[in-house]
Amino acid sequence: MTATPPLPAPLAGKVAALCLIAAAQVLALSVWFAGAAALPALVAASEIGPLKQAGLTSSVQLGFVIGAVASAVLGLADRITPQRLFAAGAITAALANLVALALEPGSLAMIASRAVAGAALALVYPVGMKLAASWARGDAGLLVGLLVGALTLGSALPFAFNLADTVPDWRLPFAASALAALIAAGLILFARGGPGLRPAAPFDPAAALLAVRDPALRLTNLGYLGHMWELYAMWAWIGPFSHAYWLSRGGSARLGDLTAFAVVASGAIACLAAGRLADRLGRTRITMIALAISGGCALLAGPGFTLTPWILIPLLIIWGMAVIADSAQFSAAITELAPPERTGTLLTLQTAMGFALTVIMVQALGVWIDRVGWTWAFTPLAIGPAIGIWAMARLRARPEAARLAGGRG
Repeated sequence: MTATPPLPAPLAGKVAALCLIAAAQVLALSVWFAGAAALPALVAASEIGPLKQAGLTSSVQLGFVIGAVASAVLGLADRITPQRLFAAGAITAALANLVALALEPGSLAMIASRAVAGAALALVYPVGMKLAASWARGDAGLLVGLLVGALTLGSALPFAFNLADTVPDWRLPFAASALAALIAAGLILFARGGPGLRPAAPFDPAAALLAVRDPALRLTNLGYLGHMWELYAMWAWIGPFSHAYWLSRGGSARLGDLTAFAVVASGAIACLAAGRLADRLGRTRITMIALAISGGCALLAGPGFTLTPWILIPLLIIWGMAVIADSAQFSAAITELAPPERTGTLLTLQTAMGFALTVIMVQALGVWIDRVGWTWAFTPLAIGPAIGIWAMARLRARPEAARLAGGRG
């Protein structure tokens, strides 16, 4: 039997490792929103109905859910070196994007290829999170925020790829993100795991009952679901919204891509800031503030379609920051509230529930927009933050909140 070749010599030190992990995450996760970035050009190239338009994004979420649960059940992150598992996921996601280039735009085959990409990214995002968290020393909120920031910036990259071409072409974000994912597969092999890297406990289906029965965990998951109700539907449709806005004012598609990139990418900064603040001021407080701001922006963004860019664009950027700022704190809260032997399973369940909800919301919002237009496009998204605020306020009032953020709640 041929011996498995050794990994390249990893770069030493926490900072070097985190920089490599974050860079690899950014590049690999650009595959996620290639379909959303390509959507305006895809619609121009062929007749694609609202359900298929939404399917190009929601299928990635569905694939991610399936891949995450399968990976957890099979214990892949403990059977395979994390760096190699990450690289395998990034390469598979890149190949799925390249296959999509040969398929009919908007076809069921293309949507299926997006689901494969999502399943492959389930070997990227959680594994990168595990590698980063292994370096945590009293800064878990910041480190998880770093990785969610990388997810955010990676999600924005396909819109930036569009800016490289003067003629809109749906193939560009697919091809560019595939190349970025291949580079990520190489980078991650040089990233060292931290001293906290340990084998995870086996996936425990019985932990699903704990996620429902334990009041603190139940409220944390409900807050996360309120957050996810809004997040990916906003990310999926902010590109078409921006294109429609600028075209209505005589602007170009490039302005639409630039706006979408700025809105989504701005959240990366907010993730880091919110992670640091949550470690110092409390997770429930920061999540409630972020949810309140994002919910308010969801109500205002659609009516802002008729306003001048000097008003609408800052509003959208504030929304882009608030909509993702709290994301990492729900995962950090699970690690602080759950029994240590069940943390991995409960995190997997939280992620699976959240992304399963996004499948529904991305599809539903597409149908809603088709019926009511852009002026009221995002109004239903405010429901999620309202539920999330209620859940986190209830959690903050419980005695278990003393276990969050070093007793800060």
